[in-house]
Amino acid sequence: MNLSNLKPAVGSTRNEKRVGRGTGSGRGGTSTRGHKGAKSRSGYSKKSGFEGGQMPLQRRVPKFGFKNINRVEYKAVNLDVLASLTEGDVTTLDSAFFVNAGLASKNAKIKVLGRGEITKALEVHAHAFSKSAIEAIEKAGGKAVTL
Repeated sequence: MNLSNLKPAVGSTRNEKRVGRGTGSGRGGTSTRGHKGAKSRSGYSKKSGFEGGQMPLQRRVPKFGFKNINRVEYKAVNLDVLASLTEGDVTTLDSAFFVNAGLASKNAKIKVLGRGEITKALEVHAHAFSKSAIEAIEKAGGKAVTL
């Protein structure tokens, strides 16, 4: 056996039905396209979202506001979470610490918020801080470093 005598299995292929070969063929005349209308014409292609002239869904649904393309998304981390994670001898919290703790992904920007209390002096490195978080960190003897 070689590539020159390979054939499809018996009964797996059929001849295509030829249209437009006269009325005697049963597929002449309109060539199975029906009468009139866009679908019967050559060159017809249905535009995506077209609903036959009815108002399309994307135009019917109400839209509100706008999406600011310059918005910066922060991953929020509160002081009480930091306090619970730094029970050992950890004193410096940087982005690698937040990633290892599962609080943020590698490329996420981190913002420290002021909910909860912190008693240990920590050096916290983050992209943003709330005013109350900075006050609480410095009151405990730590340092808030903006990246």
